[in-house]
Amino acid sequence: MAQEQRLMDIIQYLNVHEKITVEEICSLFHVSRDTARRDLVKLEEEQVIIRTRGGALLPKIHRKVDNYHNRLKAVSEEKKAIGKLAASFVRENDHIILDASTTVQAIGSFINQECTVITNSINLADILSDKQLPKIHLLGGVMQKEHRYLYGNSVIQRLDKYYVDKVFIGIVGISEKGLTIVDEEDGDVKKKMMQQAKQVIVVGDNSKIGITDFYQFANLSDIDLFITDKEPEEWFIQLLKENGVELLVADRKDGEG
Repeated sequence: MAQEQRLMDIIQYLNVHEKITVEEICSLFHVSRDTARRDLVKLEEEQVIIRTRGGALLPKIHRKVDNYHNRLKAVSEEKKAIGKLAASFVRENDHIILDASTTVQAIGSFINQECTVITNSINLADILSDKQLPKIHLLGGVMQKEHRYLYGNSVIQRLDKYYVDKVFIGIVGISEKGLTIVDEEDGDVKKKMMQQAKQVIVVGDNSKIGITDFYQFANLSDIDLFITDKEPEEWFIQLLKENGVELLVADRKDGEG
């Protein structure tokens, strides 16, 4: 195997397992320890790995979440398709919680039946207010101006009074580390929302899969259903099965309707 192909395969392995040892490189690619070390030196020179004693890690990528208005401009057909499929789980007279993510906002665009919606999203409450049937409970708290959601102890205390049929949660990352997000305050609200629901539905496009961000607010085993827009890799499908999570993939063409 040529070095170029081997380097690509090492990166692919790291994307799944996060770390690799010299011994694993030798075993996987049937090369000597000297060759394995040269591969790691080459990848380090290209700044795609961090070398450790006996192996390598992928460098951590700190993902900056864009502000809400800019994210709204990027509500893709993928998110719309996810939103439409997720909204099909809302039944007449359901009580549901919707969080403040833009993917969850796409769900709100497809809700047209009589139901009760509890949310901490200012924009989502505005979208739903233009619809005749849904009843809206906007949770009061401290306003996060950049991303236009409400958080804090008052939001969590208010949520403690609600028991709902379903909760819809958006994410920054979903991986073997569970559900993760950038802001701890947002994560604490999402965690409480999940605790108050009979069914937990998590939504996220395929770019979120395999990502671990700063703050973990839930484990994979806390989820009932994960909806995404593209068939995940086999390792992730197996990870969901091991944690009892059902997987649904939205048809992107459905987002156009």
